[in-house]
Amino acid sequence: MSAAAGCSDDSADGDGGSGASLEKITYLTSFGTFGRDSYAYVALEKGYFKDAGFDVEIKPGAGSGEGIKNIVSGTAQFTPIDLTGGLIAAGGKDKTTGFTAVAAIQQRTMSAIISLEGNGINSPKDLEGKTIMDAPGSVVRTLFPTYAKLANIDDKKVTFQNGQAQTLIGTLASGKVPSIGQFVVGKPTVETVAKKNAVVLPYSDYLQDLYGNVLITSTKYATDNPEKVKKFTEALLRGLSDSIENPTEAGTIMAKYVQTAKPEGVAAELQLMGPYVKSAAAGIPVGALDAERVARSIAILQGSGQIDPGLKPEQVINFDLTPKA
Repeated sequence: MSAAAGCSDDSADGDGGSGASLEKITYLTSFGTFGRDSYAYVALEKGYFKDAGFDVEIKPGAGSGEGIKNIVSGTAQFTPIDLTGGLIAAGGKDKTTGFTAVAAIQQRTMSAIISLEGNGINSPKDLEGKTIMDAPGSVVRTLFPTYAKLANIDDKKVTFQNGQAQTLIGTLASGKVPSIGQFVVGKPTVETVAKKNAVVLPYSDYLQDLYGNVLITSTKYATDNPEKVKKFTEALLRGLSDSIENPTEAGTIMAKYVQTAKPEGVAAELQLMGPYVKSAAAGIPVGALDAERVARSIAILQGSGQIDPGLKPEQVINFDLTPKA
């Protein structure tokens, strides 16, 4: 599942041809090697990272919780995490520090529960008495109590079972579990593997203020290297914009780096992801984050008891480095 590194020549010109050597960067995907993360491979393939001065190695991530740990420990320099997962990490019982968000990847949360027709799950209330398989620490799982409260689900009647990112869809297709935690963009892959119609319960039906994934780096790296962070972010967002504009091309590119990637599946995910990346509000640039929206998200999570009072948006987001909303 690992991807090829970016540029292998340390002496190659970086920083737009200034002659400086490229800085080695480890970038983790958000969750495995699904099509939703293809934009990083597009930025790599098209030389956007190299032009910005970076030699980037892309590795598969394991969800928001693990992504934060890797950034704080310095194992990786950049990764997308779900912003809600970041808020809960910073404002919940663990009070995790040492990471900061520098751009939005999706303007709305893509978290969802996915089932299959015939499994008896057609509405949120139908989840009661059922099992959901998901990876430990995934944002779908972390956010479920808040979703359940707003969707009128008794979360004590729902059982979570541990599973790994890359095996969730296959386990659902095999009939071993009735539902899985997944992003909405997983629908075409689920239907391809299961050969059945998928039933998708998007969290955004009830949690409209929540952002989806955001790009994070360590607080120290952002403080010490603000211009480098801006350059990396711009390169990644170029890849993101290209992927949304041309999903077919992105699928072909990703298949060069990830042997298991199917170009048509990548393109299908990106087509579903497009509306989440580009805000319905006119004039909002790709990557922008709005402090007032983040504050409303914090209030929602405080209201459901998932984070303690007192968390401020700027404790989790460096607004000096993010594209302006």
